[in-house]
Order: sequence, then C-alpha cells, then structure tokens
Amino acid sequence: MSFARSIVRWSCCGVAVAGLTLSGHAAEKGAAEAAPSYYGAQPATENLDLTMYSRIRDEGFKHSHVMEFAGALADGIGPRLTGSLNMAKANAWTRDTLTKIGLENAHLEDWGEFGMGWQQINTWVRMVSPDPEPLWAQAAPWSAATSGPVTGEAVYLDLQDEKSLDQYKGKLAGKIVLLGATRPTPDITDPLFRRYTAEELAEMETYPTGEGRRANAAVSPAERARQAQLRTTALKMMNDEHVAAIITPTRDGRNGGGTGIIFDDNGANLGRNAQTRANAVAIPNAVMMIEHYNRLARLLQNHVPVTLELNIETKFTGDHEHGFDTVAEIPGTDPKLKDQVVMVGGHLDSWISGTGATDNGAGSVVAMEAVRILKALGVKPRRTIRIALWSGEEQGLCGSRGYAHIHFGGPEGSPLPTCGGGAAPGGRNQPVPPIKTTKEWETLDAYYNLDNGTGKVRGVYTQENYAIAPIFRQWIAPLADLGVTAISYRNTGGTDHLSFDAVGLPGFQFIQDPMDYESRTHHSDMDVYDRLHPFDLEQAAVVEAIFLYNTSEREAMMPRKPFPHPEKEREATAPIPGIYPNAAH
Repeated sequence: MSFARSIVRWSCCGVAVAGLTLSGHAAEKGAAEAAPSYYGAQPATENLDLTMYSRIRDEGFKHSHVMEFAGALADGIGPRLTGSLNMAKANAWTRDTLTKIGLENAHLEDWGEFGMGWQQINTWVRMVSPDPEPLWAQAAPWSAATSGPVTGEAVYLDLQDEKSLDQYKGKLAGKIVLLGATRPTPDITDPLFRRYTAEELAEMETYPTGEGRRANAAVSPAERARQAQLRTTALKMMNDEHVAAIITPTRDGRNGGGTGIIFDDNGANLGRNAQTRANAVAIPNAVMMIEHYNRLARLLQNHVPVTLELNIETKFTGDHEHGFDTVAEIPGTDPKLKDQVVMVGGHLDSWISGTGATDNGAGSVVAMEAVRILKALGVKPRRTIRIALWSGEEQGLCGSRGYAHIHFGGPEGSPLPTCGGGAAPGGRNQPVPPIKTTKEWETLDAYYNLDNGTGKVRGVYTQENYAIAPIFRQWIAPLADLGVTAISYRNTGGTDHLSFDAVGLPGFQFIQDPMDYESRTHHSDMDVYDRLHPFDLEQAAVVEAIFLYNTSEREAMMPRKPFPHPEKEREATAPIPGIYPNAAH
C-alpha cells in the first residue's frame, strides 16, 4: 500500500441535468433521455440470493486455493518491484493462472513507461573494526552496485543544514558515509498484533469532527522541500568526492521504535523518482536496521574509528521499462447488462526487502480466489466481472491511474499521467482542467479493492458515497457471524480505489483487521508468507465474491457520488468577499 497521496481529491460541484449531476458522455445525451440508474433512485430493499451466499461460503471455506496462490506468489516469485524481472514473472503467472481458473480474455495491459528495471542480487555489510560483526542491511531500491566488496572508513553525517556539510568537504573520498540522524528505540508497550474492537468499528461509523477532520502532516511542505534540497546538495558533494557508498538508517516503524526490522521503501530512497535515469543516485546505497546503525554512529560520535566492508550487488535491466496490469474477466450474460462491468483488484507490485506477502500479495490472491470461487460455482453473471491486478501502486498508483485514464478519462487535454509524477494536472496555483470521460466510463458499475494486509474484512468504506451505504448494509447483514459489520462513510486513502473515485466512479476499499500490518510488515523485510493468516484470507475472498455477485446481479447500477469538478475547486474554496470587510490584505 502506498501512502503517497498522488491523486488529488476533487470536489463535487455538479452540473444539473434533469435534476441530477452528469458530465462527460452522460451529460452529452441531454436532459431528454432518462437519467442513468447510477444517478437515479435506488430500490429500498435489496434482492439477496441467500442460497448463493451459502454456496460461496461453502466453496470458499471448504475448497480454498488462496494460500496456494499466496505461496506461489510470495515464495515462488518473491518481491515484485515494478519494472523488475520478478514483476514480469508475476504478471505472466497471474495471467496464466486466471486462464487456468477459467476466466476469459486474460491479458496484460501496458500503462506506460515506468523507468529503470532493477533487481537486488545480494547485499551484505560488516564491521571490520573495532569489533568484527555482521550488520543487517539491504540495498535501497534502484541503488547502483559496488564493484565487488568495498572496504572503507566510516563517516557519520547528520545532515542539519548546508553549513553542516562544510566540515566534510574534501574529506570523503573512498569513505562509507552514514547519512542520517540516529534515533531512539523506545520500549514497545503495545502489542504488535491486534484486531479491531467493537468500539473501534462503531467509531468508524461516525462522522469525523474537530481534530479528526484536519490534515495530520508531521512535516510541512516547506520543510520537506528544504530537506530534499539539502539532500540533493549533499549527494552532489559526495558524488563529486567519490564516496564509496552511503548507508541510511531504516525509517521509523509505525510502532514508534526499533524492532530489528528494515523498512525498505520510498523512505529509503535518496532522491525522488529514483527509478528514472534522470533522477538516479550514482552512489551505491543501502538501508540498515536502526539498532546496528545507532551503534556505528555512537562509535563515530565518540571518536572511535570504524572500518566497514560491504558489497551491494544489483542489476539493471533497462532504462525505459514499461508497467503492466494483469486483467481477466468472467463475461456477463444478460443482453441488457453484459456490457456493464464490476471490477475487483489489488496491487501486485511490492518493495524488495520482503516478498510482498501482505502488501499486497494478500489483496491480489484474495481477488484471484474470489473470481475462482465464482467460476467453480458456475456463476454466469448478468454483468461482466473483471479482475485487475495493478503494478506501480507503490510509486503513486501508477497502474490503476493509467488504466482509469485510458479506459474512463481524466483531466481534459492532459496526457497519460507519468509514474511518480505526483499530483494531477493543475498544481497549487494553476487552473485544473475539467474531467473528460469516455464512453466506457458509463459502463463501470463499481470497483472493490483490498490493500491493508492479511486481516479479515470487517466492513467497507463508502468513500462518502452516502447513497450506497443502505445497500452495503443489507449485503453484510448475513455476514455478521464472519465479523463483517461496519459501514463507514469516511474516505480512506493511499491505494488504488482512489484512481476510480477521482473520475467520479464508485471505488471502495474494505475495512480489514490491522493485525501487525502497520507495526511489522508494511514495506519491510517482515512482509513474508509467514505473516499471512489463512482463515482471514479465506473470509476476505468469500466477502469479495459476494460483493461481486450482488453487484453483477442488481437491476440498477450502483449509485455514484456527484460528478467531480476539479476546475471549480478554487472557486468553491475562495473566501467570500465582504465577510471581513476591515481585514488587511
């Protein structure tokens, strides 16, 4: 799961057509035609096929293949950095496996250029003196390789400002630089593993007020920009002086201290968009477990000379690798509805230090198991059911953004979004174009996503789609014995449903038990098969299969939020003239 908010949250200022909010192709049809069902009234009572609920549960719990899929993906293929050879293997394996399950039109879709293909072959670091010791480290993603083992004196560089660089000028040639401040490792007083309590789930169903509605940015944009520029300056100096290698401390885990874990993700990169040749870091660099990093730094701070030996062995496979999504479907059979599509998915890519089992191998294999269940039962859905497994999620929802742009539309006149490029067109002070939709936009009924680890499903976020909550609440009532009880109106961010929501389509993320996702497995070397919980994944697949079936069989399409109009965002949020007539400007 990516926590880079690369999709702009657009406001919903609608264009009234026949009393409803329409845009794109739907608006062009004019008010003379009946409004599409996704903007119309919904039936008060859902027609639930409880026999199908029972059949799905029986197949999912008694004949599950979800852990077989998980083992093949996490153990058999391993980490899946976008653009890498392993990612290509995962795309091919998922395409072929979905075909074997019985899905049709299984194929790979190219969403555009990603950057450099890269693979970690081997990384090791050891202290030679004053005390021989093996140290735990991994290459940072897209690190250059050393020319075999390299030995050098260590230098501790706590980068505060440009003046702090002056004392190192002319003294770094051949050195191994420890770049970054030490960090305390407080005791862990809370358990690493937990499930949601009934009280926590009930709180999710309330509207957030006060502090809960405010952005919680630990570092201001200006400070982040200052830090990025400072690091760029330091990297140039180290490159000019031919530093042998750079070691950074692993970032702070969400449990607040060190746990012997290496978090190896965007926080380990020395530069933004490190996957592109233009932003590549030429110096070999690795990220080290904080406890070992702290020991080295303390020795150097106490003027004890430290000699290190390391070998960072990496492989580049091209500068212009493309990203691909795996797509397959169960064709619809109703003559009126078969061209409409209900989608399910998760991101197939991962970081490199673990095997991407919980982030997001879990979501990918659950989606695969959900469609397998439906095929095993011989379901012939009214609407087409489509699975999509994304790549490039960790660098900014690249695969799902690309898919949404190609199939459904985006800001008018804008090219296909580039991976890692940040926010949508417009910038902070620039006008944002209106969204232009495609004909296919009218046929997407809903998209369901799972990307919060291995925990079982406890409910679903409606993404502020208030009309859909009564529908979901009826769907989950027969699943209460499985722990599925919560309907939260809130937005949840950081993963691929946002690519659909951003263009006015129903995109949803399930609520999952947190387990040890935030404390131990998220983007870390502990993200491995051993952290998966079989029953939880079986339960999640059963829930997804039921949501897919129910969506595919409804007469009306799922209700949508008002169409987003980002071009009106500045107008909507501008101060109202005359409110403070005596205020200074």
